[in-house]
Amino acid sequence: MDNLNLIDTFASFKENKNIDRATMMNVLEEVFRSTFEKQYGTSENFDFIINIDKGDFEIWRNREVVEDNAVEDPNMQVAISEVHKIDEDYEVGEEFADEVKLADFGRRNILSIRQNLSSKILQLDRDNIYEIYKDKIGDIITGEVYQVWKKEMLILDDEDNEMILPRTEQIPSDFFRKGDTLRAVVEKVEMKNNTPLIILSRTSPTFLERLFELEVPEIYDGLITIKKIVRIAGERAKVAVESYDDRIDPVGACVGMKGARIHGIVRELRNENIDVINYSDNLKLYIQRALNPAKITKVKIIEEEDRVEVFLDPDEVSKAIGKGGLNIKLAGKLVGYEIDVFRNIDEGEIEEDVDIMEFVDEIDDWVLEAFKNIGCDTAKSVLNISRAELIKRTDLEDETVDRVLEILKNEFEENKA
Repeated sequence: MDNLNLIDTFASFKENKNIDRATMMNVLEEVFRSTFEKQYGTSENFDFIINIDKGDFEIWRNREVVEDNAVEDPNMQVAISEVHKIDEDYEVGEEFADEVKLADFGRRNILSIRQNLSSKILQLDRDNIYEIYKDKIGDIITGEVYQVWKKEMLILDDEDNEMILPRTEQIPSDFFRKGDTLRAVVEKVEMKNNTPLIILSRTSPTFLERLFELEVPEIYDGLITIKKIVRIAGERAKVAVESYDDRIDPVGACVGMKGARIHGIVRELRNENIDVINYSDNLKLYIQRALNPAKITKVKIIEEEDRVEVFLDPDEVSKAIGKGGLNIKLAGKLVGYEIDVFRNIDEGEIEEDVDIMEFVDEIDDWVLEAFKNIGCDTAKSVLNISRAELIKRTDLEDETVDRVLEILKNEFEENKA
């Protein structure tokens, strides 16, 4: 009956699918040997028979049979008279094995064994989870939302392993309740206080890459390669793809018939706008594709500054910049260069217009940069955009925009006078 105290621990060991049988038995034997060494000084003469499936075990001690007055170490030797009480066939010099009952150790030692077992089982489980998920970094997993907090969510996988999805790794428009199922990519795995910390992400470019692999067989099979992905989660993403087979249109394959393939990805990413473009070793062509849908008339590459200057017609500037400057920002990250946008201006206009940086004495540098970032590099390019649109695109205070407009208007009024 004493063994029953350990059956629950055995059961939890048996049900743990991440630990193989050999490891289980080694740990159990290690715990028992450690206890016996403290009790008897050695465990070398003990045999342990462990039945994990039944949650039971037997312990046998092997001792040398000696004369009654020759017992020096009761743990290693046994008097022949004691042996003959059990079996009279034994003779001096033979080895005698008798079963050791756990009850002989007392309740305190039994409790210690149980706690030691539980501790080792738990740590083994944690170590195995760490190793398993360390190999899954960059893979998509599906989990169930177990708890929602302000800064993070607790996610459980199919085996009830705990994972964390921080708020910073969630798409801004994500909204999940307890019990919901979600998909995310394993971003990183680390041990914290001997416990595996599994961090998930839905904002990582890797998550988008894995979604493409799931939706586009040609990518999964290696016929199409994703060269680079840049994204601002929930807003916009750009994906550069390349095909090694001239018969395959990489962009068409990724989008699918009537957008069937990419629509599933867009829904998963909360209607994130995804631009799929053909990768090119020709940098100028690559930049033109990256700034799609804007039509560029000229590209000037300044290698030493990792910067490019693109020139467009005035009505194409807003397309190149994109809403909130997202298009040009992502295009720059995709090609690896800072992109400056300039409007094509007729020779007659050049004399009449004024470079916006000429107003540095009246307007702060950072304010002028805000206008340049939305493609307004001249005074007229600013005045040609409505006040409301300027406020929205530059994200400047109303008063700041009004002051800039007043200064620029005065410049042209003075010239007319």
